Amino acid sequence: MTTSRRPFRIVLAADHGGVALKAVLIRLLSGMGWDVRDLGTDSTDPVDYPDYGFAAAEAVRRGEADRAILLCKSGIGMAIAANKSSGVRAALVSTVADALLSRRHNDANVLVLGALEVPPRRARNIVRAWLATPFEGGRHRRRVEKIRRYEKAHWKE
Repeated sequence: MTTSRRPFRIVLAADHGGVALKAVLIRLLSGMGWDVRDLGTDSTDPVDYPDYGFAAAEAVRRGEADRAILLCKSGIGMAIAANKSSGVRAALVSTVADALLSRRHNDANVLVLGALEVPPRRARNIVRAWLATPFEGGRHRRRVEKIRRYEKAHWKE
């Protein structure tokens, strides 16, 4: 008997500062067999990063995507915006080591990259590592659960 599993679903979003790197990562992810959805932007014309960060984070929160990757010039604005959504743990990452820790220790479900800080080759390595790394659980699970409980107690819908 053959079991069929749905491909992992990932959304990507960028503002005008991250649009070129987003295109690089979409090609990578499509080649890896991920079900990729591009939430924009598709131009270097200035846009407001929160609109794109919120859209991607909400896709993860609603279960429409397993993970998300966000890009802007520094990554800071996208990380702030994404972390406003309940259940989202967005990590601003600039090295493979950061990517590994964000998954192992924090169970990050949104990866944020700064396009000015992270060149395409390193970004591809970061994404591969981030997607391949499982959450370790153990003492880290207790900490992530504390975040979830706090969020549940203080979230205003």
